[in-house]
Amino acid sequence: MIPNWPEERRSMVERQLRRRGIRDPRVLEAMAEIPREEFVPVESRVVACADDPIPIGYRQTISQPYMTALMAEALELTGTETVLEVGAGCGYAAAVLGRLAARVMSLEIVPGLVRLAQENLKRTGTGGNVQVRERDGSLGCAEWAPYDAISVAAAAAEIPLALLSQLRDPGRLVMPVGERHDQELRVVTKRAGCIEYRVATLCRFVPLRGGEGWL
Repeated sequence: MIPNWPEERRSMVERQLRRRGIRDPRVLEAMAEIPREEFVPVESRVVACADDPIPIGYRQTISQPYMTALMAEALELTGTETVLEVGAGCGYAAAVLGRLAARVMSLEIVPGLVRLAQENLKRTGTGGNVQVRERDGSLGCAEWAPYDAISVAAAAAEIPLALLSQLRDPGRLVMPVGERHDQELRVVTKRAGCIEYRVATLCRFVPLRGGEGWL
């Protein structure tokens, strides 16, 4: 039996997101409407809305729905922003950010995932304001800088200085920081030349690759 995907996504929003404290109505709406099932491998589609990360190839995963929503909500987007995403993966989080912001630059270091993200965004009609480029995301993308918000879907020991320098003042950045296998999700605020952060949750992400990531 083919799942009723709109109903599956609504259930995902209610059980995994709203019950765990996600409150931004724009984030909840985006997560309910964007077809997450279209961004995962066909053999994993039946569990597309499960509360787990899902392998997408190349030793990478699509984050669990709650983490995608938490990171998007932490950026406090209103719809006018230019957003940098590091780690396009399959393109799902970029689609969510694209629904919440004016435009999104999504960077991916793995060529196969660049093609996958581009194909998924085009096929689902969710990439009209999203660009996916093959690039070392740890170095950011100076062409569009400064960014009102930056979302990093891979972990490093520290936040790359290149990303902080490309963050607008005021601006927000969300990124997992810590050891290779255990991190804390930091929400960084730049305001009046000062950098502050809070910890949103503990987490476990794949390592950030590139010049300012893990070797």
